[in-house]
This record gives sequence, structure tokens and C-alpha cells, in this order.
Amino acid sequence: MANLSKINVLMCGTGEYTTGWTGSGASKSDKKIGVVGLTLFDLRRLGKVDKLGMAGVNGGKFPAIREHLDQNIGGVYKDMDLTFDEYPKGGKVDPEAYKEAINNMSKGDAVIIFTPDPTHYAISMYAIERGIHVLVTKPAVQLLSHHNELIAAAKKHGVVCMVEHHKRFDPAYSDARAKAAGLGEFNFFSAWMSQPKSQLETFRAWAGKDSDISYYLSSHHIDICCWMLQDKAIPTRVVASAATGIATSEPYNCVPQTEDTITLLVDWVSTTSSKHRGTGVYTASWTAPLKAGVHSAQHWYYMGEKGDITVDQAHRGYDVTVDDTGKAWYNPFYMKYSPSESGHFDGQRGYGYVSIEKFIDAARSVNAGLTKAEDYDKHGLPTIANTVLTTAILHAGRISLDEKRPVGIKKNGDEWILE
Repeated sequence: MANLSKINVLMCGTGEYTTGWTGSGASKSDKKIGVVGLTLFDLRRLGKVDKLGMAGVNGGKFPAIREHLDQNIGGVYKDMDLTFDEYPKGGKVDPEAYKEAINNMSKGDAVIIFTPDPTHYAISMYAIERGIHVLVTKPAVQLLSHHNELIAAAKKHGVVCMVEHHKRFDPAYSDARAKAAGLGEFNFFSAWMSQPKSQLETFRAWAGKDSDISYYLSSHHIDICCWMLQDKAIPTRVVASAATGIATSEPYNCVPQTEDTITLLVDWVSTTSSKHRGTGVYTASWTAPLKAGVHSAQHWYYMGEKGDITVDQAHRGYDVTVDDTGKAWYNPFYMKYSPSESGHFDGQRGYGYVSIEKFIDAARSVNAGLTKAEDYDKHGLPTIANTVLTTAILHAGRISLDEKRPVGIKKNGDEWILE
């Protein structure tokens, strides 16, 4: 039996999803102590991960981040080793600090990227070309051409490259996908996902400038739909529409091009039946009401030839009412932050955790020679190869908004392209 060695991991990005720290203090969302850092600290406790690093832009944030982690992770859970190397060092500001960090790594190590959307491609490619496994947050990239290049690079260098589409590991979503397989030809899919207007305060630095709400939120449900329709139907045409006026007004004052709510209308064609067509409608908003009781409203509807499926993952039959704040619906299936009876972290079954652990397990297996990176394309996992149509739809939606026209999607040889 080959030896599954511990793996060294670099976290690129020091913000909310990695540490729970936003720069102005602890996050006010449902990720108050982060996801990536907490998961990796726990995987180190369990013997899967060894050395950790963290790369950001402003090294001056690290003292506050370390204090935040010590207090909210080290002070809450037993046996957590919170040590990590920081980049840039000495409080410097360096947008390319990730390069120094990656240069200090070895082939077979891993990088987990949670940075602004426009940086995903450069960081991912820099790591892949050095033989380092990559897990990149959604959207993987903003341009379909970049996605195709990452597919080719990962194949050339034999590394695991996955997109952190954690919704695939939500037990309700994965079970719904299995149920949909028995409903015949695809007919209709409608998805809604939103976050409260307060998120615009967190994201003001990049909202509307570097990315949009469709890339940020609709990427979740577009990927779920693509996953459900894998080998059953393909997208052929995208038309986008947007609502505006809230994000650009007081008190949020985002840049003029910031959309509030974006809807993509997508035509799908069956791969097995010449007469069956389907429609997908994917809507995302970051101008939902405050104090709605949920951080992310999320639901979708799927109709097939022989039945339908409705999923509401904002209201899971678990709500808490507090005098000061009112009623709130919680989602412990994503990340469970309450400690175990022994005082240890107890969220190993949460799908936010599982998503990262699946990647770590795959990278360690490839390093040990038990599997090849390309094997994971066949497992229904969100590899870079398996998520190309998600990027195609998102990119087509952006072009449709900018150029006010429908955008076609088609396959040219082995690559997907936009028309």
C-alpha cells in the first residue's frame, strides 16, 4: 500500500472565507471564523495536512488575523495548531506575494485560492506550472479561454485542479441530482440566490469593478444545473438582463456599472433526443432585504419529462428566535461551528469542509501514485475539466449584458467557445 503522505498547503487570500476576518473586524456573515483556515487546521490535527502558509496583499493585516484566529479558533477548540507562514512578510504590501510563497513550495504541494475573481487565472496557472495542485474558489475564472488554458495546463502537469463548488456536496443537492437522473429529458430549471445589501459594504472594494453578482452567486446554481445535465444536455444560447439602482445609491455607493440583480436565460439542447429542448433561468442578487433571517436565500426548481424537484436550502426546518434580533434560519449542514463533546472541532461532515477535504484527499492520492489527476474527471467532482460549461454560461452572460445581445455557446473540436 502506497504511503499517503501529509501535504503542505498554501492559502491564497486572507479574507472572510479563509479566516473570517474582513479587515474591519470579524465577519458579520455566517462565516465568522472562516472556512478554509479552520478546515485546514483541523485536517492538520487529523494527520492529512502538514505545513501551512497564507498569502495576501497587505502583510500588515497578519497581526490582527493571528489574534482573531487565536481567540476564535485556538480559544474555542482543543488541539488546534494555528501556525502558518505569512506572505508578504514584515508588514509589506505586495499584490504578487503569492509568487514568493509558491516559489518556496515543492511539486505535489497544494494551493487553495480565495482571492478576487480577476486574480484566479494568474495564481492558478503559476501554481499548476510548478506541479502544485490547485483548488480555486468559484468562479474558476471569468473568461472561457482562461478556463480552457487551465484544463490544458492541469493535464500537461498531471496535477489535480478543482473548483470549490461546495454545493455539490450539500446532501440535499447531491440527492436531488440522483433523483433528477430518473426524470427523463430536461425541460426547465429556475434558480434564485441572494444575499443582503450589507454584503455590498463588505465587497464595495471590488463589486461592479472586478466582478458581478452573477459570477459571485449564480455560479453556485449554474454549476449544479450543469452537473445535473452532464452528458444529458448542453447549453447553446445565453441572454442576460440586469436590475440596477440600489448598489449605486446611498449608503452603498458602488461604482456606476454595478448591477443589483442579474438574470441569465439559457437555452439547453438534449444530447440524446433531437426534439427535446430545455430552459434555464438563473438569478442572483446582492440587494436582498436586511434582517431577512437568512444570510443566503437559495432555492431552485427542476422539471423533467417525468417529474419535478423543488429545493429550498435557506429554510431547512431549523430556526431560532432571539428577543434582540428576531427569527433566523440556520444551516449547520454547511459549517458546524459548535465544538464536540470533547471540545474539538466537530464540523467534518459539513459540506463546506467536505469540499476542501475531497481536494486534499485527491491530491494526496495522486502524490502517492494511487490515482492520476485525470481520474477525478470521471467521479462527478468539480474538476477544472468538469466545470467548463459553468464558466461558458457566466462569461456569455457578461458579454450579453455588456453588448446587449444573445451569445451562443458551441464546441469547436475539443474546446467550448462563445459566438
